[in-house]
Amino acid sequence: MPEPDALSSPYPLSRLPAPPTLAALADWAGARYGGRPALRFRSPDEPKGWQEVSYEQLRALARGVARGLMGLGVAPGDRAAILAETRPEWTYAHLGVLTAGAVVVPVYPTAGDEEVVWVLGDSGATVVICEDAVQAAKVERLRDRLPGVRAVVLMSGAAEEGLALLELPGPAAESTLAIHGTPDSSTSTDASTSTDASDASDASDASDPLDDLDARIASRSADDLATIVYTSGTTGPPKGCRVTHGNIAAVRDGTLDLIPSEEGDSTYLYLPLAHTMAQLVEFKTLIQGTTLIYFGGRIEDVVTELAEARPTHLPSVPRLFEKVHSVVLSLAEGQEGGRERFEEAVRTGVAVAELRERGEEPDAELARSWREADERLFSLVRGAFGGRLKWALTGAAPIAPATLDFLRACGIAIFEGYGMTESGGVISLNHPAALRYGSVGRPMPGCEVRIDSPGRDGGGDGTDGAAAGGGVGPGVEGEVLTRGPHVFGGYHGDPAATAAVLDADGWLRTGDLGHLDEDGYLFITGRRKDLIITSGGKNLTPSLTEFALQQSRFVSRAVMVGDRRPHPVALITLDTDELRGWAEREGVTLGPHPAREKRVRELVQEAVDTANAQLSRPARIRAFALLDEDFDVAGGLLTPSLKVRRPAVLTRYAPEIEALYGPG
Repeated sequence: MPEPDALSSPYPLSRLPAPPTLAALADWAGARYGGRPALRFRSPDEPKGWQEVSYEQLRALARGVARGLMGLGVAPGDRAAILAETRPEWTYAHLGVLTAGAVVVPVYPTAGDEEVVWVLGDSGATVVICEDAVQAAKVERLRDRLPGVRAVVLMSGAAEEGLALLELPGPAAESTLAIHGTPDSSTSTDASTSTDASDASDASDASDPLDDLDARIASRSADDLATIVYTSGTTGPPKGCRVTHGNIAAVRDGTLDLIPSEEGDSTYLYLPLAHTMAQLVEFKTLIQGTTLIYFGGRIEDVVTELAEARPTHLPSVPRLFEKVHSVVLSLAEGQEGGRERFEEAVRTGVAVAELRERGEEPDAELARSWREADERLFSLVRGAFGGRLKWALTGAAPIAPATLDFLRACGIAIFEGYGMTESGGVISLNHPAALRYGSVGRPMPGCEVRIDSPGRDGGGDGTDGAAAGGGVGPGVEGEVLTRGPHVFGGYHGDPAATAAVLDADGWLRTGDLGHLDEDGYLFITGRRKDLIITSGGKNLTPSLTEFALQQSRFVSRAVMVGDRRPHPVALITLDTDELRGWAEREGVTLGPHPAREKRVRELVQEAVDTANAQLSRPARIRAFALLDEDFDVAGGLLTPSLKVRRPAVLTRYAPEIEALYGPG
């Protein structure tokens, strides 16, 4: 495809290898990729169809939103919050705020009143862009506690309900509706048939002194704040991470070549765009000129949509992959001898994958077994993901080794990575050229990592992917520290919290425990603050025990308890979908409270016994309580990024814990 003209952009393609800041991203991508499809999503007018927005159209939409925000008085550096689920309008708002030179403040749509008040008030947000009238009503209800909020804007809904994102009157009173589509407009993505709002916007620049959009774009620098992301901490109010354009550019430069893409590739996104990982995926997709596909809004439909959307790239949390693995295994178990055939097929697939990774081919007998397994199982699994998947990324939590083997056998490449908001989202990453299962990869280029021995205060020099400058040697566990241009500038308005994680030499204390191997691969083993010290003085890492317990298909969540106690015990929640499937196969009738059923407890006891066999004696679970309900975000026991709020769980279930330590 020939490169399009620069569309009057202040950043012509010929002068830029990459957008200098995120403020220039929409212009840069529009000039570089023109009529290629940038976004794909369910059409509200065609429930069974998909609508696309080209890079030219996305540029015009971003500029239109930016000009609309300027019309609301948003100045460079002002904070604009986005409160919505993942959807194309999130990206319009995201790019529009950045294009206007303002700072994005993401808010999880699941946030309660107190969290909304805290994030909007602490960040100093002046404009809040809400998904719909329901979210807008939440903000309006809290307006008396938010004196800094001047305007609430709706992504969707009737114009009479309030300010509409794509109809905001900018300095030249423009509208971008003709590009995005009205209820009676065509869903065609042919750029020649759409209105390019940039023509009108650029023409008005000289005559309207208020319309300095291009000047704003050009004035942004790497040191300017791009976003304040509030981490969903497991204790206390969220802390606002100040992330600059330069921080995000460092992650871009360090990872872009590790995840290859080509024209025609697409990424399916269902992760919340309020989270840094999803935003990095958004930026990566647009910089590489491929297509971002948005899920339809219902988690229950993700697997069905994957088969229809047929993406080449899939970022996800481990739970999606583990559920697919579990469903396929359950189907196999429904047939006589199915479990044995399934496990043999996986062993065959892994053996072939290992050979091919070494550049070798299987012998005739192994090749025949693989073809049979591929026809019977592997091809069906690949088809469930759309049949085109080249790359899948998982993070936020460790993934079950059995699931990794299953996907690897099916021919699906899955890579684990590691990072945190304070590190710009990425520290290390497995990729096709450097992969070690069980690790979270090597540090990305430009990122220094070292492992600090317990009790050290940090400091010293480090090297990419190796322990140095006071760090401990390979294989020794300690706190993971990182340094480089990806590291954030500190917590918003909280110098004490900043000083606790950033030292004078620029080392960021991640709070995670881990070790580096001889080849520089990083392994994460737990959280420093979650360490349990028993009354006998044994130091235990709960995440290792919890991960072992959660390998059972019937266990949803496990929380280890034992601090200042004689031995560890566990609180366990059940995977009700798996239980129902098991009950149907076994002819068992489950009552209204499965956790109280004897057969269910026996199932979980088997899982505990299996986990204990893998653990050191002090870390073994001596007793457990089955809980009637699973943890969720609404109940306050999970963060929006689905991490367990351990203190909240221990408080909520204090009686159950005491009973586990009672007589007998």
